Amino acid sequence: MNEKTTFEYARAMGEKAKPGDIIALTGEMGAGKTVFAKGFAKGLGVKETVNSPTFTLVQIYDDGRLPLYHFDVYRIEDPSEMEETGFDDDIEGSGVTLVEWADRIRDLMPESTVWIRMFKDPEVDDDYRRLEIEDTGN
Repeated sequence: MNEKTTFEYARAMGEKAKPGDIIALTGEMGAGKTVFAKGFAKGLGVKETVNSPTFTLVQIYDDGRLPLYHFDVYRIEDPSEMEETGFDDDIEGSGVTLVEWADRIRDLMPESTVWIRMFKDPEVDDDYRRLEIEDTGN
């Protein structure tokens, strides 16, 4: 997938999202996690500009059809730091939770999490990204 295709795929997922859905994004720097987050937010009808909340850990967008709790846990060194963010309340709330760098807090993620691993694939093209999706169906 290129950046546009990634955005559109995520937008389609956002359009189908239901309260309580949890999306975990993993992959190296530049793999497209934030592009995915922007597309997903667009699918929810979020009108605000979506950026990676690296320095604030969480950004809440509540102008779409469902609230979006967008976490970026890149700077988390210990999963216990998540207690201060309201993470537990957000994942059990009426919105949708999207977590970039979710592998850093894997033990905190519920079984029902949809895991999306993103990879650069320069053998195809410098801008090509591959997505692997693991949906437990819970």
